[in-house]
Amino acid sequence: MAKRAAYDVVVIGGGHNGLVCAAYLAKAGKKVAVVERRSVLGGCATTEELWPGYKVSTAAYVVSLLLPEIIRDLKLRAHGLEILPRTPSSFTPLPDGRSLLMGPEPGLNQREIAKFSPADAEAFPRYEALLERVASVLEPVLSQTAPDPLPLPPEWRRVGFPKKMRDTKKLWSLYQAMAELGEDLPAAVEILTGAARPILDRWFESDALKATLATDAIIGAFLSISSPGSAYVLLHHVMGEAGGARGVWGYVRGGMGALSEAIASAATEMGVDIYRETAVDEILTNGDKVVGVSMADGSQFDAPVVASSVDANLTFLKLLDPSVLPDNFRQAVQNIDYASASMKMNLALAEPPNFTALPSKGIAPHHHGTMHIGPTLEYIERAYDDAKYGEPSKSPVIEMTMATSVDETLAPKGKHILSCFIQFTPYKLASAEQGGATWDDIKESYADRCVEIIGQYAPNVPGAVEHRQVLSPVDLERVYGITGGNIMQGAMNANQLFCFRPIAGWADYRSPVGGLYLCGAASHPGGGVMGACGKNAAAEILRELR
Repeated sequence: MAKRAAYDVVVIGGGHNGLVCAAYLAKAGKKVAVVERRSVLGGCATTEELWPGYKVSTAAYVVSLLLPEIIRDLKLRAHGLEILPRTPSSFTPLPDGRSLLMGPEPGLNQREIAKFSPADAEAFPRYEALLERVASVLEPVLSQTAPDPLPLPPEWRRVGFPKKMRDTKKLWSLYQAMAELGEDLPAAVEILTGAARPILDRWFESDALKATLATDAIIGAFLSISSPGSAYVLLHHVMGEAGGARGVWGYVRGGMGALSEAIASAATEMGVDIYRETAVDEILTNGDKVVGVSMADGSQFDAPVVASSVDANLTFLKLLDPSVLPDNFRQAVQNIDYASASMKMNLALAEPPNFTALPSKGIAPHHHGTMHIGPTLEYIERAYDDAKYGEPSKSPVIEMTMATSVDETLAPKGKHILSCFIQFTPYKLASAEQGGATWDDIKESYADRCVEIIGQYAPNVPGAVEHRQVLSPVDLERVYGITGGNIMQGAMNANQLFCFRPIAGWADYRSPVGGLYLCGAASHPGGGVMGACGKNAAAEILRELR
């Protein structure tokens, strides 16, 4: 039944960032509503019972970047959040029967790497230390609004003196932090802007180690490991402490949706109204100010502030009358790069993978972390080459995790869920562009190919598959409302990060429409289950509402 209500703030989208934003606003005493199009909360961080007894993290599958202060401020552990560390954290089987196992256990990495190269075993701690130093400089940047350092023309945006002073202070703090890197500063600049492959080639000689690390540089991105900007993603494996220690990634007990439900529980306790299966039809404006939202069922929520956790394309070009926006802003939003090359496949297995490179009976330590299929740098490069020409990789890079190795709540006893993230699978297929096969036509046969490749390393897997879910890039767009199937709500290229996210001049979550904010991964600091976008946006909204 259609209804009408008034709020201080309406949040569009019940993903983890939208829920975090709503919780912080309610904590400050604001009357807040969250409207979510689907029946389940969490956006890409959700758990769904796809088959009886199987609770599947259908999209996002691990957590590390979630800000510790969010866990603390919202008392998420009291609302049921439990993060299970993964150790060992990484396993790479090789076609020749060898394997590389890595993790936080003291001495493990050196022992394993030494099997391939004693020199690499000696160099690896220095490499990790460099990444950790750079990460320590960047992590504070994630938890605050990005400054706007550019001399913007007045017709683009008028910036008041208080904001200029805040931005100057942030830039000075960043300058001082970067100065602390000393002689490591040139290396840090290369990590932030350069390509992963030359950095890894300079540090190491073993292809197995380089390939294992290189996978971290391309997951979720339509980039070659030789592309500028790919090195930045290498930092993510040493950032965040949600897994219990720096760089330790974890599973959420009960699946990723349990994280979203914990945030929703905290928000509800604070007075947030959460509406599921409530699709926003239009963001309502009066002149150059927002006045609320209307829903597909005819309901209307009036509010002087609307915070959108969906991407910039949907927010500004689909839900908002484009004529409300200045031409230069609208054009910049239209130019945002949503290039995507990721597919998700979830498998219900009758038994754990039994790898030829490290045979096991039942659950073994190497099942705890990420299992990589991408044995060499050349393999990874050729996988990208296929996608570059609009074809799914003939031999894709596959990241597999099996949360059931540490969480018995997700599947029937003795059964397992293998979560597979597949690169490179371009959203735009060359065949479809020419009127031929689409993703709907080929996704199941391509999934067969992916299972076949997994079987080359773990021969029991093809016969152990009892159920399968395949989410092509087009499905990711349909199901989760992410333009182009881009899980980051916009490519994480250097020109779309920090002060340039979502577009230059508007990195402070605001928009040209008064009261309309972004609070999702489309804004700084971008993709990943970190909650920083929602938290930072709430701080900016409260700055205006006070």
